[in-house]
Amino acid sequence: MNAKVLVAYGSTNGSTARIADAVAAVLDKEGLTAETRPAGSVQDVSPYDAVVIGGGLYAGRWHKDSRRFARRHRQALAERPVWLFSSGPLDPSAGERDIPPVPGVRRIMDRVGAREHVTFGGCLEEGAKGWVARMILKDGKGGDFRDFGRIEAWAARVAGELTGARQER
Repeated sequence: MNAKVLVAYGSTNGSTARIADAVAAVLDKEGLTAETRPAGSVQDVSPYDAVVIGGGLYAGRWHKDSRRFARRHRQALAERPVWLFSSGPLDPSAGERDIPPVPGVRRIMDRVGAREHVTFGGCLEEGAKGWVARMILKDGKGGDFRDFGRIEAWAARVAGELTGARQER
């Protein structure tokens, strides 16, 4: 039986959703069954053997839907393997060094017993929602800093942990 993995995400302009889709595609390719869903739409995590939660970073905070998801499902998440990712730096820093989780994400990690957190570069392009996003773009600081090779390598590591754990049972 394949392990069923939920990849839940909070995303305002779609960048984090695209990362979640890439993670799920790798999990599927590695023999798991992955389902990608907006964090705000998930009512129950009990059908899943493991969960990956992603959130865009906005002014040093994880997307509200990701925070609420983790809080609402805290007990169920603590009973299964959980990984977290953030997306956000609008520069190449996420690919150059390990960026630790922001304090709110660190608290979530501790509460649910998350196995790992990783920060990926973000993406902010013309047409983004929100006044702050428009100001960032106006100042010429937008762009796409997602590294899909790095994202896919991380997802393959997660899949390896899950398939290895499944074989040990």
